[in-house]
Amino acid sequence: MKRVTIRDVATASGTSIKTVSRVLNKERYVGAETREKVERAVADLNFRPSFAARTLAGNRSFQVALVCDNPSPAYVYAMQQGIRDRCEVDGVRVLTQPYDRGSPRLLADLDALIATSGPDGIILTPPLSDNDDVLALLAARAIPFVRVSPGTRAGLAPATFIDNVTAAKELTAHLLERGHRRIAHIAGPRDYATSAQRRAGYEAALLAVGIVPETELIVEGRYDFASGAEAAEVLLTLPSPPTAIFAGSDEMAAGALMVAHRRGLRIPTDIAIAGFGDDALASYVWPPLTTVRQPVRDLAWQAADLLLSRAAPDELREVAHALVVRAST
Repeated sequence: MKRVTIRDVATASGTSIKTVSRVLNKERYVGAETREKVERAVADLNFRPSFAARTLAGNRSFQVALVCDNPSPAYVYAMQQGIRDRCEVDGVRVLTQPYDRGSPRLLADLDALIATSGPDGIILTPPLSDNDDVLALLAARAIPFVRVSPGTRAGLAPATFIDNVTAAKELTAHLLERGHRRIAHIAGPRDYATSAQRRAGYEAALLAVGIVPETELIVEGRYDFASGAEAAEVLLTLPSPPTAIFAGSDEMAAGALMVAHRRGLRIPTDIAIAGFGDDALASYVWPPLTTVRQPVRDLAWQAADLLLSRAAPDELREVAHALVVRAST
């Protein structure tokens, strides 16, 4: 069967090859009637544009890169899914590149990605979305980028986020409403803006009812299972241990849950445990975790849409969170 070409689409729609190319590349300044004719011809002919041809026809690579450094595979996978869902609409490929923010080769490797793959834009997830060196490199290369959940320098680039402070306040308030007064917090790494935001919400909820946050009840983790377990060991061996633990991620909460089980504590009778994120893990552990639903896939979709629509640097999109109460509290 003869392969359908862009020339066939132009003939069927009564337009020029250049006009068809503009429609396929989502360019502006094409009339609605003309665009509809081209899109109808594309559908009728079942035309599939050549990725290589599109790239050669202009100065776009039709690729975007997700640049991440996150210990949660579930987070990264959901982020990939959301970006892919949005990019498929525009026929754009997604490159996913994990990096180690502590590596001395971080900037060199990122620069190599830009030079060799030539993405049309980059999406940064925490903590790289607040890494000054990474932000400076992208600015110097004049490549469009979008930040997910940034904590500093608002207006530098388009961004998508949830209100971490309010979400953490709501979760802590839930624990207070259950009668808890000695509530511990397992915070995330200090180089994540989300960690500081969730801690701020936790402390604000306590202060709102006249409880001064205690330093010994706040332990820093790494957003992973192991650090949650380590933090719980510290908290549960205090002379006056907490009656509730709010962990800044579901993985850390699951680690705390394991330690509580190992110590023979009944949950939530002896201790309540809550997380943040609503990863699949939150429903798999026993008892299922009370948590904050952070819609990562929606955050990712919106980030990709900001990038592909070439949003203004000061455009911020908030995605709604939700408190999910389960048996662990």
